[in-house]
Amino acid sequence: MGMQYLHTMVRVKDLDESLDFYVNKMGMVEISRKDSEGGRFTLVFLAGSDDVDAAKQNRAPMIELTYNWDPEDYTGGRNFGHLAYLVDDVYETCQKLMDAGVTINRPPRDGHMAFVRSPDGISFELLQRGDAKAPAEPWASMPNTGSW
Repeated sequence: MGMQYLHTMVRVKDLDESLDFYVNKMGMVEISRKDSEGGRFTLVFLAGSDDVDAAKQNRAPMIELTYNWDPEDYTGGRNFGHLAYLVDDVYETCQKLMDAGVTINRPPRDGHMAFVRSPDGISFELLQRGDAKAPAEPWASMPNTGSW
């Protein structure tokens, strides 16, 4: 029996705020979008920038943002776990996110791993592609902020 990982669904409270985080700050790419008048929801499928071509052919995993049009509060983001992405330069990625106003919850003190959270509390693990980078400031001495 074959099995293919397709996507992870995340419910979001504010679609514009979430797309700002996922697309503008994290660098993901919108692959498709579906509005359902009857169901009163919008689905937006996103892929990592290195996965766009494969995602368009359903050969790479995506994130499905589910936006329910009727207001609802979501809790338990930490219980969800996290989404993990390889990045070319963990320090550069974290600096770009910080410059965009994103809190680095667990800085990449080891030159390998960092955590940030989406506006809806979903944890993202950012992993250095290849070998860990040498420890460097300000990351090496930066304290954790909040939880991830």
